[in-house]
Amino acid sequence: MELSVVTGDITAQAVDAIVVNLFQGVESPGGATGAVDVAIGGAISSLIAAGEIKGRRGEITVIHTLGDAYSGFAPDRVLVAGLGKSEDFDLDGVRSVSAVVARRLRRLNAGSAATIVHGAGIGGLDPEACAEALAEGAILGLYRFDKYKTSSKPTFDETRPTTLALVENDGAKIPALEAGVARAQVFAGASLAARDMVSEPANVLHPTRLAEIATGIANEGGMEIEVLDRADCEALEMGAYVGVSLGSHQPPKFIHMTYEGDAANPDNNLWIVGKGITFDSGGISLKPGLNMGAMKGDMSGGAAAIAAMQGIAALAPTLNVHMVCAATENMPGGGAQRPGDVVIAMGGKSIEIDNTDAEGRLTLADAIGFAKLKGAKRIVDIATLTGAMVVALGNGHSGAFSNDDELVGQVIASGAKRGEPIWRMPLDPISKKQNKSEIADLKNTGGRGAGSITAAHFIGEFAGDTPWVHLDIAATNMGRSVHDWEPTGATGVPTRALIQLALDLGS
Repeated sequence: MELSVVTGDITAQAVDAIVVNLFQGVESPGGATGAVDVAIGGAISSLIAAGEIKGRRGEITVIHTLGDAYSGFAPDRVLVAGLGKSEDFDLDGVRSVSAVVARRLRRLNAGSAATIVHGAGIGGLDPEACAEALAEGAILGLYRFDKYKTSSKPTFDETRPTTLALVENDGAKIPALEAGVARAQVFAGASLAARDMVSEPANVLHPTRLAEIATGIANEGGMEIEVLDRADCEALEMGAYVGVSLGSHQPPKFIHMTYEGDAANPDNNLWIVGKGITFDSGGISLKPGLNMGAMKGDMSGGAAAIAAMQGIAALAPTLNVHMVCAATENMPGGGAQRPGDVVIAMGGKSIEIDNTDAEGRLTLADAIGFAKLKGAKRIVDIATLTGAMVVALGNGHSGAFSNDDELVGQVIASGAKRGEPIWRMPLDPISKKQNKSEIADLKNTGGRGAGSITAAHFIGEFAGDTPWVHLDIAATNMGRSVHDWEPTGATGVPTRALIQLALDLGS
């Protein structure tokens, strides 16, 4: 879809459809909606009076104007988008309405469309931020992953709408709106890149392919990248990460990408560490077969981390950002590690393998060890780590665990700005004891109770005193149904929050 910003009158746009809006409870539309109402003979007012248009959030009313039915009115259709209650409307509301509208335009087979900027008028929100949220919502809301479908044909054109113009009467506002749309394309483009990676089947997106994608993103963004093979990782004594990889025929790939936005100050850095299990069978502690196919998405944290670097390179914060993804499969081959084994992580900590299905934390242990060796001053790790996170928070929030109040506050704030909500969870001393091993420094599971907390405690052992946040995205990496700007399947969470964090830290 091609996005543009134009100066003019929404009623004069020669497009298949125009989009205006209405807050709940408004009986007489004003502004651009009022102008359109007048142009089409009061049709909007009539439908409000009849109770057909209520302005509820997510409500879309289509009015067919039949081309030349109204003198001087060019659009073929008018979509009236309900914004809900004005006091509740915010930038997430703009994203949501825009995504819903974009999907309706596609179902209407509208090739070209024009819209006013929701929230920027009577809504009282910043016009640039509204344009950014609108463009983000439209791009994200139209996402589909159907590259492998060959037989079924949709009943509407999947490529539509092909153009969407944001129309503004005041020419002085155009540069700000254009800046917002341009930034939205970077954020949304990165999120779509993450969704694509997560959506690929595991026989296509294995560790080697993930490293190739990261290399392409690094090259395009002018970033440095190194990819370590098994022998390199063994030389660095990454026993925890290498141990996970032993059951698979796919070679592990340890990916390290670097963006230098403040090269003169190497300590001004952020390390983003993404879990990269491209398929998780559970290993010897084999998962049940039901829904195991979803485990191709166990690299969602790595995908978000890699894709975030694409956006970071484009927006160029004054910050050095490193990305690490210890990619591997977790398979039950003849060489796989066993429950009861003991491995030695980078830095010397010994770990008893209590359950081979608690593998992500093992790979993160060595990834964080590598980050600390290289001088990490702030670490944020992202992982689809525990089913317990879904039980604790449902599907509305990612969970955050941290040893640093300031950094976790910045992470949560970044998520809020991008509509990727994050909720802080506790790290209490009682549950930490559950990771105690009788024969090693710690074991890789702490039992059923407080599962997401004990997993975070395990990772925290390797972060030490370095400011660190662990994001458990097991509840948010996959959508169960289309909701607002998130699809069924891979959501791309928290790609946009990570980009925003880098911008906030590097401003």
